[in-house]
Amino acid sequence: MIEVANLQAAVPVTDGLVRLVERAVSAALAEGGAAPEAEVSVALVDDATILGLNRRWRGRDEPTDVLAFPQGDPDLLGDVVISLETARRQAEAAGQALEAELAWLAVHGALHLLGYDHHSAGEARAMRAAEGAALARLGLERPS
Repeated sequence: MIEVANLQAAVPVTDGLVRLVERAVSAALAEGGAAPEAEVSVALVDDATILGLNRRWRGRDEPTDVLAFPQGDPDLLGDVVISLETARRQAEAAGQALEAELAWLAVHGALHLLGYDHHSAGEARAMRAAEGAALARLGLERPS
């Protein structure tokens, strides 16, 4: 089950945007081999909220686009937190729609819950391939 909560007011969120996030997380979980009944929560937040989380959990005093908090349980995978303000800025800078950026961030965060990472070149290649495959399930491409 995938739960999406909009906890911010800076960026308008439609039902279609929520469904896109649900579909993107579902595609990532399927690509990563998660159990169909696995639970993930996604919080859509503002920069101030993600800044506080990034500072507390990663020691970085800046907003970021997405954070993942794995639970280490195959049935309760964990939480993904996405800053919609940062996602909007990144989409604008790349000349792409917010929806494309948000789908990629949801996939990226969900893959982190499954153990994917990008600390080494090999890990980054594997994660990019999984992101591309998950997005392809949605008819989307990985943003550049």
